[in-house]
Amino acid sequence: MIDLRSDTVTHPTPAMREAMANVIVGDDVYGEDPTVNKLEQDAADVFGKEAGLFVASGTQGNLVSLMTHCQRGDEIIVGDQAHIFKYEQGGSASLGGIMPHIIPVQPDGTLAFEDIEHAIRGNNIHFPRTRLVAIENTQGTLGGLPLSPQYMQDIADLAHKHGLILHVDGARIFNASTHFNVPVADMVTDADSVTFCLSKGLCAPVGSIIVGSKEFIAEARRVRKVLGGGMRQVGVLAAAGLIALHDMTKRLQVDHDNAHYLAESLSEVPGVDVMSSATNFVFFLLKEDAKLSPAEFVTEMKSRKIILSPYPGFERKFRCVMHYWIDRERIDTVVTNMKAILS
Repeated sequence: MIDLRSDTVTHPTPAMREAMANVIVGDDVYGEDPTVNKLEQDAADVFGKEAGLFVASGTQGNLVSLMTHCQRGDEIIVGDQAHIFKYEQGGSASLGGIMPHIIPVQPDGTLAFEDIEHAIRGNNIHFPRTRLVAIENTQGTLGGLPLSPQYMQDIADLAHKHGLILHVDGARIFNASTHFNVPVADMVTDADSVTFCLSKGLCAPVGSIIVGSKEFIAEARRVRKVLGGGMRQVGVLAAAGLIALHDMTKRLQVDHDNAHYLAESLSEVPGVDVMSSATNFVFFLLKEDAKLSPAEFVTEMKSRKIILSPYPGFERKFRCVMHYWIDRERIDTVVTNMKAILS
């Protein structure tokens, strides 16, 4: 099967499987798993932070971070297209008692500084306390849009100017650093906390990492525990995570180039309009006058061992995400089959 729905569909590489089979493990709740300890510290070093914490998912990483930074009744400023707001089931509110203050995400994936400043609450007993600004890089909902190192520094400066915390949902932050050809640490120099995903495009089967100060991570470890995230011999997963962190992050330009190649190739397919291509994402629209309906298109492609699905909430909008298991030959196979069923 050729699965283009997301870079979360990747499975471990042969090197990961070998490392997982031979890993040395211990009990991580006791702090005794040497492999996860190494992964956490290596991740912190790569990001220029003091400490790291392995969590089960990006959603858990964001929730742990917000609940560590904020008290019940605090307010966070977050974009209306942010993963934290749209796709995490309101966990920060339902579990953390944290209220989101929603502002528009701009077409380039950024939050406008004037919108952030307008959203900051004054010192009034009637208001919740504004505690934190959350930014997503790359911005997935709008198409994997990378936010520049300068913007990331400027938003950190703005948050700290107003005494606020900056949390970065960096699920695909390595795609942003690849796009700008800078070390990932330069993307988040003054961020107070960052989450990044090991299983989105980096092929690890499970896991994300939170990085920040030693004090923050110590508290985050407590929050992770109460959320049921204290795992035991997690080195089995961390072994794959180490390869994801040190090796798979260095090949992401291939995915970006393949996304550009796919976008160019789709321009030759009847009934299809390419909407955008950025980092490892391609969005296309199945036209109203296309030969097949969206449901028929999905069924026919699946019969040809190609998995696509409409983007949530959009009947005719499709997202294709490049990853390690998608090469030029497979892209050509996809385009050839699309031409065959839509011509």
